[in-house]
Amino acid sequence: MTFQALITQGIPPTLPPARSIPANANRAPRRKDMLSDEEKRLALKNALRYFPAEWHAELAAEFAAELRNYGRIYMHRFKPDYPIHARPIDEYPGESMTARGIMLMIQNNLDPAVAQHPEELITYGGNGAVFQNWAQYLLTMKYLAMMTDEQSLHMYSGHPMGLFPSSPDAPRVVITNGMMIPNYSKPDDWEKYNALGVTQYGQMTAGSYMYIGPQGIVHGTTITVMNAFRKILPEGETPAGKIFLTAGLGGMSGAQPKAGNIAGCITVCAEVNPAAARKRHEQGWVDVLVDNLDDLVARTQDAMEAKEAVSIAYLGNVVDVWERFYAEDIFIHVGSDQTSLHNPWSGGYYPAGMSFEEANRLMSSDPKAFKVAVQTSLRLHARAVNAHTGRGTYFFDYGNAFLLEASRAGAHVMAEGKENTFRYPSYVQDILGPMCFDFGFGPFRWVCASGKAEDLALTDSLALETLQGILRTAPKEIRQQLEDNITWIRDAGRHQLVVGSQARILYADAEGRAAIALAFNQAIAEGRLGPVILGRDHHDVSGTDSPYRETSNIYDGSKFTADMAIHNVIGDSFRGASWVSIHNGGGVGWGEVINGGFGLLLDGSADAERRLKNMLFFDVNNGIARRAWARNPEARFAIEREMERTPGLVVTLANIVDEALLH
Repeated sequence: MTFQALITQGIPPTLPPARSIPANANRAPRRKDMLSDEEKRLALKNALRYFPAEWHAELAAEFAAELRNYGRIYMHRFKPDYPIHARPIDEYPGESMTARGIMLMIQNNLDPAVAQHPEELITYGGNGAVFQNWAQYLLTMKYLAMMTDEQSLHMYSGHPMGLFPSSPDAPRVVITNGMMIPNYSKPDDWEKYNALGVTQYGQMTAGSYMYIGPQGIVHGTTITVMNAFRKILPEGETPAGKIFLTAGLGGMSGAQPKAGNIAGCITVCAEVNPAAARKRHEQGWVDVLVDNLDDLVARTQDAMEAKEAVSIAYLGNVVDVWERFYAEDIFIHVGSDQTSLHNPWSGGYYPAGMSFEEANRLMSSDPKAFKVAVQTSLRLHARAVNAHTGRGTYFFDYGNAFLLEASRAGAHVMAEGKENTFRYPSYVQDILGPMCFDFGFGPFRWVCASGKAEDLALTDSLALETLQGILRTAPKEIRQQLEDNITWIRDAGRHQLVVGSQARILYADAEGRAAIALAFNQAIAEGRLGPVILGRDHHDVSGTDSPYRETSNIYDGSKFTADMAIHNVIGDSFRGASWVSIHNGGGVGWGEVINGGFGLLLDGSADAERRLKNMLFFDVNNGIARRAWARNPEARFAIEREMERTPGLVVTLANIVDEALLH
């Protein structure tokens, strides 16, 4: 059968043979055994309902073994034989171009070159899933191939509930992931209900079909690292020969060494999973692999002396690096951590003092002992960081819940005399919040649906030209942001950022996003460019309510509310988005955040122009308005400027109170 025929078939009409999992696959860790015997029977019933009754006897035993061995039912037998990767949009079946674009994005998220654990349909973060099982994938692709532009597909945490009649202006797909009743949104609730097959953790862009590989975070990481050095270095001094120490090379964290190279520093990034580190090295995202501390110390010292811009992956635990560098008196200028501590008990963080394999065995055989080991390691980790900051290191929390979990482990990470305040700021509080999000700058991204590298190069050129035009009349408050982004997009092609789809990311505000999108749509209309899919990371101005990351610089008490993210996804849905998503848990942990995203297909039409103008404007300014109401001065400037140039925009503004009146 052809690829197109296999897509339209969905679940095959005859039971396929059982299949083995490739020996070299980067497997997800075995999940905790959370279910009672009765709940395990329910999990099997839930899985078997995808298939005809005459298959149940054979599949019941197989799925029970998967649940027993992996802690989940992935339905490996039903993984398709064809290669999964982003194909040109015209190679997908179906009459809706938007639906074909969504199929492209789904396959990109599951491409083994992109996904962290592709056998388990996990894109990044250890548990960020596109689907819960392969039956859901098969059905979803079939529905997208069937879809017309007067239907919408509703996705319930990976499960395609069905195609419903709608209108051409409606989103073609509406996605929810992990939307639990609040009292059932603790980490163990995810373990239980995911094992039952009724919910999933969509991370941010995994379950919303908008992941573009580690490039998706490399630009924001570059901005963060550059400005971290700007905060601590004398004016005119560069990061050359200075150290950025961090951890994590698995999914989005794999962007760190590339960002360090672009920023011009020495990046030392520890990774306990050799497969993840070698993958990033093979992809050109990290320059050097080192597997012992003696060689790491020597190589780092050589780089310091030569003032290199180089990235070094250490195959081991970052706690050992912090401790050894302290003993060797190696000064760390900037430090952070980007392990998946939103998922500390299921493979997001590996404890010091044991191998990767030993930790994985303990994780499944004795979860309580594994938790003790993780918390012991976090205390050691924080103690080593504190020792270095005592020498002058600038350390920031990268929004991965490092400080949150360290505090829960009893580590000394709280500020003296300040209730519920960490001693180290998050990167949003210090850098991205006031500098980017409050002004409306965030991770706008696009994918060239033709799959052609020359199309991506043209979009880079169009975006560069657009930003240069905006810079000419931009106010001083946002000139630095524009100049950094002009430098980024001018050099993006030579940094070899593409993994998977022909995609790009660029921090832009509402004015910039709309202007760039209009330039793309015009080029498509003129036949110079193939269709383009727009999106963004949920880690943005308006899409995410996350008190320990995206909204950590909201100080009016509202950072624990989620109104902004909910309004974002509802507002985008009726202003023209091609698909929308709302998730529980992305980035910092289940129950800790609500975030929303979108996708928008540009086809060169007047309708696409109308949609992009309406939707991109609201997608950004919803968040700026909320931030201005929280009395953030940068957001106040941005929203007042927007009201001056946009008829019909009327935003409630905060009156500033004299602090002396408060008793």
